Amino acid sequence: MTATEQNASVCSGADTSLEDSVYRKVSWRLLPFLCILWVLAWLDRVNIGFAKLQMLDTLKFSEAVYGLGAGIFFLGYFFFEVPSNALLQKIGAKKTIMRITIGWGIICILQSFVTTPTQFYVLRFLLGAFEAGFYPGIILYLTYWYPSTRRARAFGTFMSASAIAGVLGGPLAGTIMTSMDGVGGHHGWQWLFVIEGVPSIAAGVVAFFYMTDRPEQAGWLSVSEKQVVQNILEQDKRALGERGHDWRTLFRNPKVWLLIAIFFCLLCANSALTFWIPTIIRDSGFGSTLVIGWIAAFAYVFGAAGMILNGAHSDRNKEVRWHFAIPAGCGALALAALAAMLGLPGVAPAFTMAAMVIALAGTMSAIPVFWQLPSLYLTGSAAAIGVALINSVSNLAGFGAPYVLGLVKTATGSLSPGLYLVAVIELLAAVLVILRIAHVRSPRNANR
Repeated sequence: MTATEQNASVCSGADTSLEDSVYRKVSWRLLPFLCILWVLAWLDRVNIGFAKLQMLDTLKFSEAVYGLGAGIFFLGYFFFEVPSNALLQKIGAKKTIMRITIGWGIICILQSFVTTPTQFYVLRFLLGAFEAGFYPGIILYLTYWYPSTRRARAFGTFMSASAIAGVLGGPLAGTIMTSMDGVGGHHGWQWLFVIEGVPSIAAGVVAFFYMTDRPEQAGWLSVSEKQVVQNILEQDKRALGERGHDWRTLFRNPKVWLLIAIFFCLLCANSALTFWIPTIIRDSGFGSTLVIGWIAAFAYVFGAAGMILNGAHSDRNKEVRWHFAIPAGCGALALAALAAMLGLPGVAPAFTMAAMVIALAGTMSAIPVFWQLPSLYLTGSAAAIGVALINSVSNLAGFGAPYVLGLVKTATGSLSPGLYLVAVIELLAAVLVILRIAHVRSPRNANR
């Protein structure tokens, strides 16, 4: 190695060390708070799955009513996600996140007053409408801070909060519903909505004062640190080359519709598991609400680990396709095994729970890696609207899957036929990525 090459190598190492140092600071500032917000959002979104264990008997709702109410949340998502992301790009993240978080907290509390199916449907729709824009908004927000080579890990850390919410949410819901049942003349499921809604309202106020919209506005970064972030983002933008800027071209872009199809298939499985895990656990032979909560928490520990580890491994190896396809495929096969075991008498609950854990971990591990794909094809306003469009249309799976499972459960008394269908759909997501998405390597890595 020549002296020039040695100097270049030393400089490159110094640059990388400085970049790592700055991004550790950025991550510690941004990600813990965003994770807290996502935990609160997830708790307020999915606590209905635990409330169901008491709520249906109290209000005399059928499984089909529950399935429609659980899923109608995503119709609110569908109609309001794109406008919310467009507004975020215009007015900034902190104002948008404050509005969203306070709104969903209020609606969560109002669910405690539900007495009829119509009220249930309306409030679930409004919960989705208020939360719409949070998830794609944070995805867009993180692209303002992280280059493509660091996003999968950042996405994985942020998204793992949904699994952490599962870890916390099960025992918390079980404890609230058991210990608070009858307090003040209210049912445990009513207290669940109130107690989990109040922190979201407080967090929305904090978001306005704590969040920073863009790197150049970060008073907690030095001038030189801001310059490091801006230089890295600019280099990344150049390395990725020309991508779609105009959001009006999204609707005729086949890549966008391919990404929608892939994520739709994955979310069919994720939504089915999210809203039916308490019922699956109960149908496997566990009757206590508190025990059901702790088993769900155990399953979500593996989901959280999978999201973080798979996202980090994808970044480290500069590979996306197989880091999506393998977990999604494993999740699909485990779902099919779960469906088979639920339909067989005499199967040990431990085997059923093992299949459920693998299905959840595989499905959740694929989610953060997926969000590497849109930024490879879109930038600027097209990225802002595109991320919201992909998420909003794909989340119609969150409406369809829980509703179909509710209809199947009401008609047959078993979830197995519905779970088989969901397994096939999830497997299709893995196949589409393998066959239709080109091999993806980091531009920065390719240029070395």
